[in-house]
Amino acid sequence: MLEKKCDLAIINRSFWPESEILGEAKFQMAEQVIANNGKACVIAQAKTDIAAEAAKQNRGHGVKFYVAKSRSNSASSLVRRIFDALLFSPFVFWSLCRARPKHVYVSTNPPVVVPFLVFIYCALFRAKYTYHLQDIHPEITNLVIPMNKWVFKLLRGLDNITLRHATHLVTLSDDMAQYIRKVSRTKAPVHLVANPSFEMPEEIRNTPKTKDFVFCGNAGRVQQIPVLLDAIESYINGGGTLNFSFAGGGVYGPKIEELAGKHSQVTYHGYVKPSSANKLVAEHRWAILPIDDEVTKYAFPSKSSSYLASGCSILAICGKDTAVARWVYEHRAGEAVKADVFSVVQMFKEIQQGFHDTNSVEKNHILTPLQFASEMNAIIVL
Repeated sequence: MLEKKCDLAIINRSFWPESEILGEAKFQMAEQVIANNGKACVIAQAKTDIAAEAAKQNRGHGVKFYVAKSRSNSASSLVRRIFDALLFSPFVFWSLCRARPKHVYVSTNPPVVVPFLVFIYCALFRAKYTYHLQDIHPEITNLVIPMNKWVFKLLRGLDNITLRHATHLVTLSDDMAQYIRKVSRTKAPVHLVANPSFEMPEEIRNTPKTKDFVFCGNAGRVQQIPVLLDAIESYINGGGTLNFSFAGGGVYGPKIEELAGKHSQVTYHGYVKPSSANKLVAEHRWAILPIDDEVTKYAFPSKSSSYLASGCSILAICGKDTAVARWVYEHRAGEAVKADVFSVVQMFKEIQQGFHDTNSVEKNHILTPLQFASEMNAIIVL
């Protein structure tokens, strides 16, 4: 067996500094390994030279970077983005063969194929791996873009092999953990670790809440955006006085912009960098978290922690018997309402009349990037 060159390889296609929250948290994972006299490497894809950026900020001393050139972004066509992700796969395997880590941490970015290549590397080189399912694929992909049933079965079969051979599995909710165990029959321990949030400066946390509702993030096909927009229009047309802010892109961006053009109570900011979005969110009393019920089996909204860290109450638009609704109530984070226009409009009216308290939001469970890194490294235990 070939001698291992490093203790931990961290694989995540998006990384620091472009990924300002999760990328930062995973960078800190590598830095902690180095601080404990270990050897760590990062395998990622970026438009910039990550090693040079880290050196400028006097960070990442001793971390080895294997970085493929990124040729797409969120504005690129779907075909271009898929092709870019596929090119990353052979780069990952080649980088693993060069780095020869004892343990590999791999997340679902990109999904299925890269984690399966990690399984192959670990089988060949007798290494271990931790598989972090921040989304469950191919199910979440199939909801957005229905795929051929044989392709789905193939991808599900590959992912089940990866799940069954992992040393550790990490995911976001009990519902996701139960689904993983059910479809894969894995015996590996499944750990629940929340997504991290920015460490909010005091001045952001104490921002005066002069506005009412905000939605910040991807306005995509699984976010119940049509229901939300129809509810806002109905509420305003019925004399509602609360205001609504939107930030982010997605397929429903044009619809949001159209609604903002019709009503002065609706503002569309377009894409806002995560570091700037926090202050925008903190200006609002309520943050809106709409999600399709089926999706909650396979994913958990990443923006939830950032919403709470900004000091907002959360209005989840989803079924009451979902992981998201349970999370909202268990942490006294706000309210949940089913995703139909009438129910959402009634909730807006109740909030306008002051029926729902926004002063009891519990924030103790929010993870900073440092806490996330420490918790993840405690699971891996090199």
